[in-house]
Formats: sequence, structure tokens, C-alpha cells
Amino acid sequence: MEKILILDFGSQYTQLIARRLRELCVYSEIQPYNKEVAWSDDIKAVILSGSPFSVNDANALEIDLHKIVGRVPVLGICYGAQYLSKFYGGEVGKSTKREYGKANLLVNNDVGLMKGFPRESQVWMSHADTIKRLPEQFELMCVTEDIPIAGFISKSGEFDKPVFAVQFHPEVVHSKYGNQLFSNFLDAAGCKCDWSPDTFVSSTIQNLKDTIGDDSVLLGLSGGVDSTVAASLLHEAIGSNLYCLFLNNGLLRQDEYSEVIDSYKKMNLNVIGVDATEEFLSELDGISDPEKKRKTIGRVFIEVFEREAKKIPNIKWLGQGTIYPDVIESVSVHGPSVTIKSHHNVGGLPEKLNLKIVEPLRMLFKDEVRKAGKVVNVPNEILKRHPFPGPGLAIRILGELSRDKISLVQKADKIYIDHLKKSGWYDKVWQAGAILLPVKSVGVMGDERTYEFTIALRCVNSTDGMTAEWSNLPHELLAKISNDIINQVKGINRVVYDISTKPPATIEWE
Repeated sequence: MEKILILDFGSQYTQLIARRLRELCVYSEIQPYNKEVAWSDDIKAVILSGSPFSVNDANALEIDLHKIVGRVPVLGICYGAQYLSKFYGGEVGKSTKREYGKANLLVNNDVGLMKGFPRESQVWMSHADTIKRLPEQFELMCVTEDIPIAGFISKSGEFDKPVFAVQFHPEVVHSKYGNQLFSNFLDAAGCKCDWSPDTFVSSTIQNLKDTIGDDSVLLGLSGGVDSTVAASLLHEAIGSNLYCLFLNNGLLRQDEYSEVIDSYKKMNLNVIGVDATEEFLSELDGISDPEKKRKTIGRVFIEVFEREAKKIPNIKWLGQGTIYPDVIESVSVHGPSVTIKSHHNVGGLPEKLNLKIVEPLRMLFKDEVRKAGKVVNVPNEILKRHPFPGPGLAIRILGELSRDKISLVQKADKIYIDHLKKSGWYDKVWQAGAILLPVKSVGVMGDERTYEFTIALRCVNSTDGMTAEWSNLPHELLAKISNDIINQVKGINRVVYDISTKPPATIEWE
């Protein structure tokens, strides 16, 4: 399978490069800049990403370009362009005028990456350094109104394979002809552009068959998209040798446990449902700190999963729904990142159960997982489900948990989600949920004074969950939702709507 290798120097946009290439039907893979390239015939080209560093810093991120340039076509983006220039003897220095945001690109030379570009077009800049003098091996492709070198190309015959570089970010949607630039680069690399969800599914199923053979696999299902698509691929490969566990932690949405179990059985998955509500809620009793909640849920999940797994004989593999952003973030070039919140996962299970890991989706982005799910006929009610946090309603009930509070959130959440579905808004937004606040306020119903809880409604739009904008739901719809929650859920007398973006807020409240 042909692929483009992206060397990551730490840019916030690196994932976007991979996504753009895959949209053009070429498989792309990201690896840290300092990892030795394992060359093979399927690597058709290399892209050098941007970076928050300067090529002139004492601690600048550096690689030996002699091992890459000339072997395959190369594209440097922002930091990658500046590093190419400096490496080959050009000059890079501080810009007299910084360029951040939109800029007007002027094409000098309708060749290489600029084929199909108009004379002027909008691009996205994000740099404090600039290339002041090109190395002699390169010639100019384009400029902007503020910088004299916005892009360049290697001169004919200088290298065995062409080298391109741009100081703007074609991967960002604000660069209007970004896809045209990448398409031109893929042409230069001789790519067939034949990668698709269908080819991924067929090759993955065959690889799973070859890898697992007649062994048995255990997979924990969550009811979400990732684990369900992973289960479907494994089921296509090994059939009844796949065993699925779906645990009810008592923190799911109303009726979700029975509905999801029923959906899985209709898909002919070999699913075992385990209601561990009492175990989870008893362990969470009296805990109000968000981190302690998450860690407690994670610990109990592992304990229950381990116990139930031991009841199934001859398991050799543990299946996981890991997707590509998880893989990328685990090998960040910046090293350990600051912990914002712990994540609910199955950490430690492979070692405890002495199982090998199989991750069918580890090279797919979220939107690609959904496309692969369509190929293997995962029902739309699961494919279109909003993301739901692993700790469930525990982090949508601020402060201590109780069965009464869980019931309040479940009822309010159901009214909310049902309204979104009936109004057609559910499929237009990324995620929605109801949050119970740990405060009561005065209200009046009829002639009676009430002192009850407040529900906050959260609804956001996002592409990957890393950033999010609050959804501008119609006021009339919000009024109906608020009215029905207050009238139908005894214990709630006030509804508010969260209009915070991420960042600075998070999608979940805990």
C-alpha cells in the first residue's frame, strides 16, 4: 500500500496534513521527526511538518536531510520549509513583520505545487521567522504581500527527486487551494490515489485473519462507534471466536444498556452483558473529586472486566478500539503533556490477563472509522451516535453521586436528546448532554415555593473533539426542552445553556 510519511516537528496542524492526504485517497502516516525512517517501496514521499520552534534556536529540532532528500519527493511546510532552506545554506531570520492568519499569495511560477493556482489566492500563515535568502539549489515559486519567499522548488537536476517548500499552511482550510497543492505533490510522487475505506476494510480483515488465525479475541464494547466498528471488523475476520463484554456501570443514559445489548445481538455479535451497577456505585459513594471519580471508575472497570474475562476459556488476544489520534498523541515530540484529566481505559489489562493486543482501527481518524463502519454494515443508530464519555454520567453530575441524581440526569438527558432527534438537530451537532449542577435555587410552581437542582445543557460542534464551538440551537427549541425538563422531571426547576468554547472550557464539565 502506497503511503506518504509525515515527519512531525510538533505543529498543531500535523494531523490536518494526514487528513488532507487521506481525503485525496492516499494513505498517510505520522511519525516523530527523530524516529529513524524504516524505508520501504511503499513510501512514495515525505512531508516535513511545521513546528512551534525556530530553526535558529539552540534546541532546534534537526534531522539529516541527506538521508531523505533525493530518495523520494519531499515537501517542507513552514518550519519544514525553513529547515530545508537553512540546511542547504539559505538564510532564515526573524520577520520584520510577523504573519499570522490570512495572507494573499501571489504565484510567480505556475509550476510544481502551484499548478492550477490563480494568480492570487488566500493562504494561512503562522510564523515569526522567514526565509530571507534561498539556497542556490532552489528557485522561487510564490510570494505574499509581506514576505519575498513564500514557496520554492528545487532546480531541475539538483536532486534525484524534487523538493518543494511553502511557508504557509496548505493543510488549514483557510488556505483556499490547499487541496490543489497536495494533489500536485501527490502527482509529483506518482501516487495512484486508490486508498479508500473499502480497501482499508478488505485489507484489515485479511490481516486480522492472518494474524489471529484460530485464536479467540476478547473485546470490551462501550456502545460507541469505535469499539463497535472494531468488533465488526473482528467478527468479519474470526466470527464466533470473538467474545464481547458490555459492562453496565450504572452511569449510562436511560435504557441504554438494554437498547445497546439488543443492537449488538441484531448484529450477530457474540456479546455478554454484565450489570455491575452496584459495584461501581458503591465504590463511588462519597467521592466528589473529578479525578478520583475517573480513577475509581477505571479501577473498578478493570476489576470487573478481569473477573468476567477469566470465565471465558482460551482467550489469547485483547481487542481495543484505539484510533489514530490516540496513537499520535502517545508519541508526541513534546514529551509528556500536562494532565488535564485522566481517561477511562483498559490500562494494565493486557499484562494482567497475559493477552496480546489487536487494534483494528489504530490507523484511522474518527470520520474514517464511521466510513469503515458503513462498509461493514454497522447500523446508523450506532454510527451516528454522539461521543459519550467513558466515565458516563459520573462526570455530568458535579460533586457527589447518588442514585437520585443519576435518575434526574437520565430523565433530563433523554428529554434533551429526544428533542434534538425530533427537530433534526441531533445529526447536525457533534455532542450533546445534560449536566446536573451541585447547587439548588429557588423557584415557584403554582403557588408553591421550590428549592431544586439546576440542569445545564451542553451542545457543541467539532471535527475531532480537540477544539469545539457551542452549537447555536434555536431559542424556540431550547424553550421547549427547558419547559419539558422542568415540567416532567421533579427535582429540577431551572435549565441553563452552556455557551463556552473549547478552549478555554472543555466539552465535559469534569
